[in-house]
Amino acid sequence: MHLVVWPTAKENRRDTSIVISLTIFFILFFALVDWLIKNAMLLFVK
Repeated sequence: MHLVVWPTAKENRRDTSIVISLTIFFILFFALVDWLIKNAMLLFVK
């Protein structure tokens, strides 16, 4: 068996910040894409 090395508290904070930031970024990105597609479809329907 190999020795398990746990991340430090600093590494955990950094990794958690990255995950939260990327999650917020992708939420906003996909909300914008969804809004653009919806409005483009409404223009074609009219």
